[in-house]
Amino acid sequence: MSAGLAYIFPGQGSQHTGMGKSLSENFPAAKKVFEEADDALGFALSGMCFTGTAEQLALTENTQPAILTVSVAALRAMESEGFPQPEYVAGHSLGEYSALVASGAISLTDAVRTVRARGRYMQEAVPVGLGAMAAILGAELEIIKEACAEAEQDEICSPANINSPGQVVIAGHAAAVDRAIALLKERGAKRAVKLNVSAPFHCALMMPAEVRLSEDLEKIEFQDLRVPVVTNVDAAPIQNGTDARSSLVKQVSSPVRWLETVEFLISNGVERFVEVGPGKVLSGLVRQTKRDASLLNVEDEATLRSAHEALKAV
Repeated sequence: MSAGLAYIFPGQGSQHTGMGKSLSENFPAAKKVFEEADDALGFALSGMCFTGTAEQLALTENTQPAILTVSVAALRAMESEGFPQPEYVAGHSLGEYSALVASGAISLTDAVRTVRARGRYMQEAVPVGLGAMAAILGAELEIIKEACAEAEQDEICSPANINSPGQVVIAGHAAAVDRAIALLKERGAKRAVKLNVSAPFHCALMMPAEVRLSEDLEKIEFQDLRVPVVTNVDAAPIQNGTDARSSLVKQVSSPVRWLETVEFLISNGVERFVEVGPGKVLSGLVRQTKRDASLLNVEDEATLRSAHEALKAV
């Protein structure tokens, strides 16, 4: 185990055509992950990742298993190349499933099937157009919470992703989110912009999805964790399978406490973060929280090789 090292796993918003292809072509351990995911789902998810259209990958029920599979493929390739084991793992929203696969809590087969259903449940929880999300930049969290509470007016509006000191995403009924945006602009937010998302994730409108997902998660076997996972719901580490299942259930309608997750990791000696999976969204959020954090990412052969060299040099 490597002192001061955490692996972090991305969620929505990092998907792109061709993702995972070079991992599969260059690392047998990664190729095996794609084969397992294809078998688990009964269709060629690998083909969708490597050559699928942006429209296909944008569908939530495809996005979630695709990002999970690429993340786990990157992780298995890293393990096959002798990367050090981290002290902690964490994932943003969907990325928590990747983190739990990394920790040994759940199998890839169970995870990939569950997140495909999760994507569908979240999509179906709220009729299209009824909900919305918006990114709020440059406003204090307490001011955002107050504006959301004022904007609700018998609807739902609340912080959904508390990402970094200057970035919070809110979610809820579209009209309530619009009212919150207007209030926050009046109260000095640098920017308040609606996001192009298919549903209002991580708010109380997701309760129907949470109920459906909890039934699926009850049928899955959870093991105790080899590496602690810092959860989205509590921003605290878990090490047993029961807590892992519970955190995945509550996560659906609860805010993602990413800022507090990063703060926990830093306060517990983590100095180096490796983002495992497509994109560098989380690296940017960590940088906003800790300017001098050491950040690496692994999403293809080239980034894997350079990250390995950097970690060996420490």
